[in-house]
Amino acid sequence: MRIGLFGGTFNPIHLGHLLLAETARETLQLDRVVFIPTRQPPHKTARGLLPGPQRLEMVQLAIKNHPAFVASDIELQRPGASYTIDTVRALRAQLPLQAKLFLLVGQDLLGVKWAAWEEIQRLCTLAAARRPQAPKPKKQTGIKWLDMPQLDIASSDIRKRAAAGRSIRYLVPGVVARYIEAHQLYRRAA
Repeated sequence: MRIGLFGGTFNPIHLGHLLLAETARETLQLDRVVFIPTRQPPHKTARGLLPGPQRLEMVQLAIKNHPAFVASDIELQRPGASYTIDTVRALRAQLPLQAKLFLLVGQDLLGVKWAAWEEIQRLCTLAAARRPQAPKPKKQTGIKWLDMPQLDIASSDIRKRAAAGRSIRYLVPGVVARYIEAHQLYRRAA
């Protein structure tokens, strides 16, 4: 079994996230891609971060029609900052020994300091998607690069657009746009 682990704030999940997951699924021949909303990212402030259950619900809405995509609340159940190594260890313990794990990331995350980086690399194959305007990563070895169309979509821009009452159509799945509108999300935050 080949499993992609895709963590992030997903605040909100957008088409770039989904394209990365689908590209990884196809390129790496993954049986499953697990979307893992983080409780609190350790490498950036959580300004405007929606509660975990709302972000998880948006992820579930966005992926509900894809048979290989699932969502996990594993990081939302743990208190404090969400460290990838804790999640990988927990999932590794739950899965059959022959399961092969792939950690899916955007190129921008290769420039941040990761806890237990060497152990993450032992437990997972790192698969990264290039991001427009991202600096050249310091971490180069052992990375499988995902060849995918470059979409310059950022959750922070989507939040700003929603806060300003502007359309987010074609940036997020329609079901997510409707959820954001129905719950009046991001109206005061950017």
